[in-house]
Amino acid sequence: MSMKYSKPEGLDRKVLTDPVHFLAFGFGTGLMPVAPGTWASLLTAIAFWFLPEMSMPVYLGLVGLLFLLGIWICGESARRLKIHDFQGITFDEVVGMLATLSVVPHDPIWIMVAFLFFRVADVWKPWPIRDVDHSLTGGLGIMLDDLLASVYAALATFSMHYFFTVIR
Repeated sequence: MSMKYSKPEGLDRKVLTDPVHFLAFGFGTGLMPVAPGTWASLLTAIAFWFLPEMSMPVYLGLVGLLFLLGIWICGESARRLKIHDFQGITFDEVVGMLATLSVVPHDPIWIMVAFLFFRVADVWKPWPIRDVDHSLTGGLGIMLDDLLASVYAALATFSMHYFFTVIR
């Protein structure tokens, strides 16, 4: 997988003027020429730091709602571009990162750990993520592999946090 990708002509303008593309491209992070998914995840981790703390049901409800909206948003953007799961579509990373962050306190160290685990899981795509990524199309396929990566990342982050809390 190449870290750098080529953009279709006129894409920047489309993304910046069309709300569907703007959201699908992770508020513009998908326009970054190198590692757009990493940039979207990083922006999300930084934004999380500034979010007010919420109860777990409210937070997970928000993530669930964004996931469902993302199915349509990412699917519609891909349909309009005529490219399935275009690398610049990064709303799936935003939602996956938010899901991963559900297990961490508002602490910069743990936010960074969650970010690193999420990026590793999203890029590496351990089983069954790679199978899902290759077998599902449309918005659900775009969104689901990142949600599954967030499960791996959240488990790793939670386990590490638990371990360091216990040995203190």
